[in-house]
Amino acid sequence: MSKQALSFSRKDPAKFFKTLNKRVNDYFKENDLKRTGNWKLYTKAIVMFALLIVPVVLILTLDLPAWVQILGMVIVGIGMAGVGMNVMHDANHGSFSSKKWVNKLMGSSIYILAGNDYNWKVQHNVLHHTYTNIQGHDEDIDAGRIIRFSKHAEWLKIHKYQRFYAFFLYGLLTANWAITTDFVQTYKYLKRKLAYGKMPNPATQWTKLIIGKIVYYSIWVILPLSLGFAWWEVLIGFFVMHYTAGIILSVIFQLAHVMPNTEMPLPDSEGNMKNTWAIHQLHTTSNFSPKSWFVEFYTGGLNRQVEHHLFSNISHIHYNKIAKIVKETAQEFSLPYNEYKTFWKAVAEHYNQLKVLGEKPSLA
Repeated sequence: MSKQALSFSRKDPAKFFKTLNKRVNDYFKENDLKRTGNWKLYTKAIVMFALLIVPVVLILTLDLPAWVQILGMVIVGIGMAGVGMNVMHDANHGSFSSKKWVNKLMGSSIYILAGNDYNWKVQHNVLHHTYTNIQGHDEDIDAGRIIRFSKHAEWLKIHKYQRFYAFFLYGLLTANWAITTDFVQTYKYLKRKLAYGKMPNPATQWTKLIIGKIVYYSIWVILPLSLGFAWWEVLIGFFVMHYTAGIILSVIFQLAHVMPNTEMPLPDSEGNMKNTWAIHQLHTTSNFSPKSWFVEFYTGGLNRQVEHHLFSNISHIHYNKIAKIVKETAQEFSLPYNEYKTFWKAVAEHYNQLKVLGEKPSLA
């Protein structure tokens, strides 16, 4: 990863973000609303945790047919992704609740999803939300050498076929968290002294990481083995759960940024970006399915990534209300507001973008 220091432009003569921020603030004041979650979010949290936990309890306590057990683990994977998008995500942005201890508790749900809160906050809150779609800085567009998400990344012959295999690899996301990613990230982030807030003590972070993994594998592997399930049954269930959650989360992530209508800007030779941070977010982020109640409910508002990137400190429960303000303000200032009307249209366009990025760059 590049260590070049980046600076966003401070020149916004039209005062886009100042105007937008005032309008959004006025919305909350006029309606006497908190920016954090409300009963709707807390009800959703119960639903998502139920999807994650109830099937596991049934599988472990009842003598169910194999196909029912597999279906149950699919539901667990759906619940895992649902908890990640609706509970963990808001909490680790500090927007689930107005109480810090509640955010910390709900943010810790990442441990039962195979992740680590320190690593997630650095990768997502610091690197992704600050340097969105900037090659060498935003790790969300760095899939190693196997998938090319940016036109600025190295091209390999295998990328000609990435549109065919990428979606299959997306399912490995959370499994990688469980096995290798967290260890690599902790080593790298501590070495670079990166943190979201207070820098953790290295020994404390490594201890939390190791204990977290021990607890995680105790729940998802050792417990079912101790209850008499064969090792291969546990392995299949573990894979089905993670693959389901991984493909859901990966697809949702990619539909926000690796799209034909989003840009992949680079800094100049001195590390200066062309636009202000807020305007940069408009150029690099895209929404999808804005009118789908189900998509918004399940994805935790991640279908409204434009609003999320501009106001990550606001709970996703409010995105559908402030979206009109954001869209109208962007259009007023002649700025992009990227959006696809349906989920499947966005998926098709992401597939097309994978195809374009898989083509060999012109020598010109």
